[in-house]
Amino acid sequence: MKLYYLSGACSLSPHIVANEAGIPITLDKVDRATKVTASGEDYMEVNPKGYVPALRLDDGEVLTEGAVIVQYLADLKPESGLAPPHGTLARYRLQEILTYINSELHKSYSPLFNPATPDETRAERTAYLTRRYAYIEAILGKQSYLLGEHFTVADAYLFTVTQWAARVGLDLGPFPALAQYQRRIAERPAVQDAMRAEGLLK
Repeated sequence: MKLYYLSGACSLSPHIVANEAGIPITLDKVDRATKVTASGEDYMEVNPKGYVPALRLDDGEVLTEGAVIVQYLADLKPESGLAPPHGTLARYRLQEILTYINSELHKSYSPLFNPATPDETRAERTAYLTRRYAYIEAILGKQSYLLGEHFTVADAYLFTVTQWAARVGLDLGPFPALAQYQRRIAERPAVQDAMRAEGLLK
């Protein structure tokens, strides 16, 4: 399988999950400006949506959307415990928190990366993210991971998007449980291997 990625983008999440599950993947970096991959592919033909991640399966099929890709990878190795079994309430809880991260956190960062975003909008998005992180802080104040005491694909996703806070100047100081969580996940070997492969660690 091949994972199309941008360094430090949301594609880091499935990269971490593949490492955690012990699933071998080939990496193909996408050039943000040209949309040409390191292997020479036109990424717009791979994924007409134009953004990462995309996962090309061994049969040539392409999956997109990070929250879907991480569940697919976890289901390839159910013994990893990275996602609860289908049909259980725990699986719906996983999808619930993945959806929250995607809609309330991930997409709220987008305007903060755009230098053309007006200061008023930037302030509104920053305040919005702070409120949404307060919900996450309440969860992590009671347990080690989003779904309890076991690392899942949701933690790979939250870790990835929360890494962006420093890049956009979002102050996470009010959230000590979140800060401890980020440090703990950053120490996982699978996470370090993914970040090193993407040039995010020396």
